[in-house]
Amino acid sequence: MTDEEYSAFYLSSFSPLVRQLFAMTGDFSEAQDAVQEAFVRGWGRRARFSPDDGPPEAWIRTVAWRLAVSRWRRARRGRTLERERLQALPQEAAGPGPEHTALVAALRRLPAAQRQAVVLFHLCDLSLQQIAEETGAAVGTVKARLSRGRAALAEHLRDEPETDGTLRNTAERTNHCV
Repeated sequence: MTDEEYSAFYLSSFSPLVRQLFAMTGDFSEAQDAVQEAFVRGWGRRARFSPDDGPPEAWIRTVAWRLAVSRWRRARRGRTLERERLQALPQEAAGPGPEHTALVAALRRLPAAQRQAVVLFHLCDLSLQQIAEETGAAVGTVKARLSRGRAALAEHLRDEPETDGTLRNTAERTNHCV
């Protein structure tokens, strides 16, 4: 089948094949996608289609049907995996404690560059060199940001009044390196 013959076949057969596959699948957009993909695959083998055998509608319809079935199977497997993942999650997760909330609030008060340095160093366990490479800053700049960030963080987490009137260091309660 020549390029022109295949193009003419495509123009005359696309809509009827979509309607047929829509009747088989019940999903119009899935039918369009599957028929389109079948025509793309048919383009690569158009030289094998003989004009004496007539238009290769049956081949296109079969390929489109198999594509649709394959997509259903993948979607069904995906839904099964998602259900299994959701069932494996704890049903009730504990909310953040006051120490966590205080730490997050203190981190938010830091300038972005200092916060980034502190988080990358303490939470992501990156070295100074790795932080410098990731941020595009010099190692000395990273050290300065880290030092200033720690000092500011310690200040933000410093003594808070307890309900009984005594002072307690929030940094000690969080058990974090600040």
